[in-house]
Amino acid sequence: MKILVLGSGAREHAIVHSLSSEQTAQGTLVHEIHAAPGNPGIGEVATLHAIDVNDPETVVGLAQELVADLIMIGPEAPLVAGVADATRAAGFPTFGPSKEGARLEGSKAFAKEVMEAAGVPTAKPYVCTNLDEVNVAFDDFGAPYVVKDDGLAAGKGVVVTSDREAALEHARECFDNRGEGGRVVIEEYLDGPEVSLFVVSDGENVRPLAPAQDFKRALNNDEGPNTGGMGAYSPLPWAPEGLTQEVIDTIAQPTIDEMRRRGTPFAGILYVGLALTSKGTRVVEFNARFGDPETQVVLARLKTPLSALLLAAARGELADFPELEWHPQTAITVVVASENYPGTPVTGDPITGIAEANALQDVHVLHAGTKIADDTLVSSGGRVLSVVALGDDLDAARASVYAGVEQINLRGSHHRTDIALKAARGEITPANA
Repeated sequence: MKILVLGSGAREHAIVHSLSSEQTAQGTLVHEIHAAPGNPGIGEVATLHAIDVNDPETVVGLAQELVADLIMIGPEAPLVAGVADATRAAGFPTFGPSKEGARLEGSKAFAKEVMEAAGVPTAKPYVCTNLDEVNVAFDDFGAPYVVKDDGLAAGKGVVVTSDREAALEHARECFDNRGEGGRVVIEEYLDGPEVSLFVVSDGENVRPLAPAQDFKRALNNDEGPNTGGMGAYSPLPWAPEGLTQEVIDTIAQPTIDEMRRRGTPFAGILYVGLALTSKGTRVVEFNARFGDPETQVVLARLKTPLSALLLAAARGELADFPELEWHPQTAITVVVASENYPGTPVTGDPITGIAEANALQDVHVLHAGTKIADDTLVSSGGRVLSVVALGDDLDAARASVYAGVEQINLRGSHHRTDIALKAARGEITPANA
């Protein structure tokens, strides 16, 4: 197939890595892969196109030029901009929800409305349009305070804190950034460990991927500021038996059914962020695309050809798609971040050691915030690389992934050293266990 992947991060590199790994029995690559805009790592296995992926007409033009067989939309911004609507209307099989479907991520308030209509278990919300309403919500719920920007915020629009003034300040910043009509969602705090589950949908049928857990805080022991994600692992040996089926039955399928009932079928990835609380499984958030960094570990374990799964969903053919197959190993990813991330990251520094890390057994490196400057690979963003490793268990995978991280050289960079450590020690249990 001729496949066009939109996006430029480690998530998209993970997708391209999986697609480019699909070979015939004779070892011949089976796909012609294009990416827009991509990154230097993606460029090693795909043809790059420097276009504005948030402009529907531009994306359609490129797809027509390529005569693409499948379009895979990675980030949330093109989805919210309606790129999937345009490419579908132009006749291209597209993996990614419509603009209306992407509102499940683009508006926290809309997602809560859909969850209520579908009977999905989630945290009680207040949708607030000013600070007086925020204070009423704080008085009702008490600490810890959970404050969510209603719109897209690149994974950093949520603050959870027991400091009321800090929570108010985040709400104030959200209102200031959004201007007139801006909203924030205040939620009751959910206890228990969090889990990410990606569910593939063709608008009617669903197929779950493997659960994963990511790490949002910048520093060890879940300390420091919130980030887009500093690492992840899959599978989860501590997860309750039957969790995936429970999520399908009580959350994912009802949500897909409700979106179809509204006349806006959701075809793509429904990212279900969960908390396994003392009151049962609850939805923390929905996203409308693969999550980063969970994608890096989930796809590393996927044995079923990713291209076949994406195409079946894009064509509305999941009903007859076989159950997914998985490699038995554990996968872990560790993010190497720029100096000062998640503040204003220091960029432009040379990166070395990737080839050495890739040479290690069961280790591969995915690019996130990199570019080529004067024939040198340099950092260009906050999260720079995702080092991924497979191992027979959590301890083995941790040893391999950190051996890979040690090969990377980037001045001032930092990473967490405790990714999957508590799980490896058996220290994680659901709140309702």
